[in-house]
Amino acid sequence: MVEFFVVYDNEAKDGFVSSWGFSCYIRSKVKVLFDTGWDGSILLHNLNLAGIDDFDYIFLSHQHWDHIGGLNHVIDRTSCVVVPQSFSRNLKNEIRRKADLIEVKDMRKIDEGIYTTGELGDFIKEQSLVVELDDGFFVVTGCSHPGLDVILKTAERLGKIRGVMGGFHGFSRIEILRRYEIVVPCHCTMYKQEILKLKNARECYAGCSFRI
Repeated sequence: MVEFFVVYDNEAKDGFVSSWGFSCYIRSKVKVLFDTGWDGSILLHNLNLAGIDDFDYIFLSHQHWDHIGGLNHVIDRTSCVVVPQSFSRNLKNEIRRKADLIEVKDMRKIDEGIYTTGELGDFIKEQSLVVELDDGFFVVTGCSHPGLDVILKTAERLGKIRGVMGGFHGFSRIEILRRYEIVVPCHCTMYKQEILKLKNARECYAGCSFRI
């Protein structure tokens, strides 16, 4: 059983605070905070409300302010930060002062049950998280700048993909998403309303959670 809990998004349920950006907590065999939103005070508020206080890894998808801005507020809650190799030297040096740093270039296993797609894309380099389930895998994306179809095809090298969540950016080949059991469009998804019409789609907002 794997738990997914959105702790930062453009939308939020009562009590949680919304803001532009994305962060999701994943609890499987290890605990991961995927991205950190923009405003660290909002991230801390939502984490505290969810009762989440520590994680084995902070996993950063790409070096955009709305995905890494809250890092300094939560880096003391982990011992390891996973970043694409293309992150700036200065930022990587700052992270090293406070935690162990794992730099990612290619697809690889990070720990028991969690993998990275490796750096994808040309102009904007981005990694996505692949979480192992009992029967298949689940993909978590930041903004999908390399293309959601490219990310999913890469993740399929590990095995059957049962679902995907996160920012899908301008991805418009919505029919492709019908093949998955769960699709959760978040944050920067341009065609969110169209995707939410799919029977396998779920709404995303700070404070939402589900288990697989």
